[in-house]
Amino acid sequence: MANQTPAPSAGLRETKKLETRQLISAHATRLFLAQGFERTTIAEIAAAARVAKKTVTNYFPRKEDLALDHQEEFATSLARAVDARRPGESALAALRRAFADSVASRDRIAGFSGRESARMIADSPTLSACVRGLHDQRARHLARSLAEATGTDADDITVRAAAELLGAAHRTLFHRVQELTLAGHPDERIARTLTTEAARVFDLLEPALADYATA
Repeated sequence: MANQTPAPSAGLRETKKLETRQLISAHATRLFLAQGFERTTIAEIAAAARVAKKTVTNYFPRKEDLALDHQEEFATSLARAVDARRPGESALAALRRAFADSVASRDRIAGFSGRESARMIADSPTLSACVRGLHDQRARHLARSLAEATGTDADDITVRAAAELLGAAHRTLFHRVQELTLAGHPDERIARTLTTEAARVFDLLEPALADYATA
């Protein structure tokens, strides 16, 4: 019987898939930054990564997925913060604390993406629309968490209003980080500015939501 090459182990296959995904992502990012998101094609990305176009779309169904990673993490971030609130902590207090942590760590979820990435998004109608959609998704996820926290239906007007108010606060702060990044401010200076400005934004919500959805 002829010798047969053993099939790769599941661990090796997963490692190979991860390496291919990272390779495609790295080349896509390089091309997006060099020539803009809108002008870059899937064919160019595939050629740069030396893979088939089908391979690119298997890993990244939409071109936006190559430019905006961590979409699911972003969309669920506020809901996860509410779900993880401490005993006696309101949804607003939990979100306020989580945002402060994200600023301290210069988290991309808070908008700390770097000047090149921020410019790429600002210059692309497609990516700008995708970011708006992610903010909308984030508010919907938050509404479901608030509904569970308060024992009400996700369509309840109070839940929906609270989710929109909290989502709008984070949307405003996210765009503020991007704005300052595009203006050339270093991350350390942006973090100091946002620490002060976020306090003012969240203070506006205190009268209405200070005790809402308390654990």
